[in-house]
Amino acid sequence: MVRTEISLFLKNVPGELGKLASMLAEAGINIDALTIQDASEYVQALFKARGKSLKRIAPAASYGSMKKDSADHALIRLLVEDTDRAIDFLSKSGFTFDIMPVIALKIDNRPGSLAEMAKKFGEEGVNINYVYGSALPGDSKSLFIFCPEDIELAAKIFKD
Repeated sequence: MVRTEISLFLKNVPGELGKLASMLAEAGINIDALTIQDASEYVQALFKARGKSLKRIAPAASYGSMKKDSADHALIRLLVEDTDRAIDFLSKSGFTFDIMPVIALKIDNRPGSLAEMAKKFGEEGVNINYVYGSALPGDSKSLFIFCPEDIELAAKIFKD
């Protein structure tokens, strides 16, 4: 199923995730899935891509500064029950964020289920940019979020 993922940056200091989660809770917005990574990894990948394959859109010094500053931030990716309300709330609260379509799949919570899903992507020639997911031990289903390069093809693969 195609869902909309929200990506935003938070300061990489204790308590920031708690503040965001509390704000969303107070607004009645439930988080379905979330992943956090050090933003410097994200910016470093961007820096490498700009240096190798893409035309630079800013001077190298700017990228160096971004790389240094990004260590102070974390990249948060999340799915919420009511994306439109969350987007409205985040906008009004002054957050800078981006949205992206992703594939959210409920899969069997057993050995090999993730392998089967990933194999389907590969058999159709769809590269996976990143994936995150989880299940509680003993639950029969897991939720995994895939960010494929070709969302339309990926949606066709998993339309059922």
